[in-house]
Amino acid sequence: MNASHRVVATETGMIRIYMRPRDRAGTGRTGWFSGGRPLYRELVAQAKAEGLMNAVAHQSHHGYSNHGPIQDDGAESLNPELTMCVELIGTREQLEGFCGRHGAQLANKVIVYKHLEHWSVSHVGVGAAGRAA
Repeated sequence: MNASHRVVATETGMIRIYMRPRDRAGTGRTGWFSGGRPLYRELVAQAKAEGLMNAVAHQSHHGYSNHGPIQDDGAESLNPELTMCVELIGTREQLEGFCGRHGAQLANKVIVYKHLEHWSVSHVGVGAAGRAA
């Protein structure tokens, strides 16, 4: 049986930035009423503006970050101390540049880089631009 599609792999990377949901962008302060946009929203918006392939904010339910205490979301209310993660995907150069430009907001955050492959699936006989090969 002949494959009707092919997989083309390209090198890419991912960073995960761990923070608290109450961290705010540009204020240097934390807390729900400390002013400024939530940092996780600002980072996703900046990633989009800078052309990164993917940016997602994940809320955790149970865990810890940066050697802190274990936190839980609880059944009754949200926990503003519980770790969340912003995941950004792009080339290593894009991700390093992003961290360099936003260093003031990322200081003291746990940031993890991981090498990935981005897979594109295309119909056999179709070039990268969608034209017949």
